[in-house]
Amino acid sequence: MPRGDKSSYTDKQKRQAEHIEEGYEKRGVPEKEAEARAWATVNKETGGGKKSGSGRGKASR
Repeated sequence: MPRGDKSSYTDKQKRQAEHIEEGYEKRGVPEKEAEARAWATVNKETGGGKKSGSGRGKASR
């Protein structure tokens, strides 16, 4: 899979990235930079794209 391919992300993750990107752009961040930051934020919060297998969720304490 080439870098930058977003097909492995869920619809929810894509919506989150779009929303975060809009927020950055409202604050004056250039479009490309806003997109990169948005996906970095989604990756940080969700651990990346779709993952298969049971027991992969984060343990909440």
